[in-house]
Amino acid sequence: MSLEGKHIGVGITGSHCTYSQVVPQIEKLVAAGCNVSIFVTYTVKTTDTRFGKANDWISKVEEISGKKVVDSIVDAEPYGPKTPLDCMVIAPLTGNSMSKFANAQTDSPVLMAAKATLRNGSPVVLGISTNDGLGLNLQNIAKLIVAKNIYFIPFGQDDSVNKPNSLVSHMELLTDTVENALLGKQTQPILLEKSRGNK
Repeated sequence: MSLEGKHIGVGITGSHCTYSQVVPQIEKLVAAGCNVSIFVTYTVKTTDTRFGKANDWISKVEEISGKKVVDSIVDAEPYGPKTPLDCMVIAPLTGNSMSKFANAQTDSPVLMAAKATLRNGSPVVLGISTNDGLGLNLQNIAKLIVAKNIYFIPFGQDDSVNKPNSLVSHMELLTDTVENALLGKQTQPILLEKSRGNK
């Protein structure tokens, strides 16, 4: 289906090593004609790491989307009643934010936008990146994977030898997953080996 004119929210949480995989997918959404709004957590906005400086990442996604990031819960709330999203994507989604989302805790702009989108009956797409996906967070994946209007970017183990509990989505499938989610379908297969992705 065409994504032309669709209002897509992209929420970014603090899996810093995965930003480089997600940013090109935001560019693809914009190239497809989407109106993209970016939501970030406090960690994304303030934390410099070996993967880059926070301000540089923020500037990059603002340049791509053509608008300021949404970085407060107050500013995210209107994306429910006043400025609805056709689809909300959270990628990368850390285990910490996933745990909160699965247990109805709304403590960041990203989770507020996701909650608002679900309230409107629109799809939320999750691109996970967590070191304990096959550990304690497996219960949260199970909660979310059977929930109405929630869809997963296909994922798999990214390093089964050194990090056997780690799961990461194939972020290159983000646009395909959004297209299917807007049709009410989960992209299949949902479980994929992550060997062709970055560790």
